[in-house]
Amino acid sequence: MRRRFQEEQSLTFDFAPMVDIVLLLLIFFFLTSNLNARQNALPLDLPRASQTVQQTPDLPVVSLEKSGKVYLNGKETTLTKLGGQLKPLLRVSGGVVGLRADEKGNYGGVVQVMDVIKKAGGERLALGTRSGSK
Repeated sequence: MRRRFQEEQSLTFDFAPMVDIVLLLLIFFFLTSNLNARQNALPLDLPRASQTVQQTPDLPVVSLEKSGKVYLNGKETTLTKLGGQLKPLLRVSGGVVGLRADEKGNYGGVVQVMDVIKKAGGERLALGTRSGSK
């Protein structure tokens, strides 16, 4: 008796799920790269520190240029508007605010910004620095 071999069925591989995963990964990397670029968009000459900690993307970041211009998350604002704009962001961040100020900027301007942050409900500051020494 001879056995008849069944014809082998051809195997197929469905590429659609793999393409979906690759596209989702691309979207994820595009979004996360834009978040970091948003915080470092201002050309500030930050002071150097020997030890630094990575930036947390969900913190509101207040930046102060050497000329005295104030920015909240990369968008220009004024000291009078800053407090009102910070209040809803502080609820999300738990009272922590990032402060980036130019190294050669006015110390009085930094103190004014810190005062506005405190009045808006900011409890802690994360100061922006560059790593390394001169």
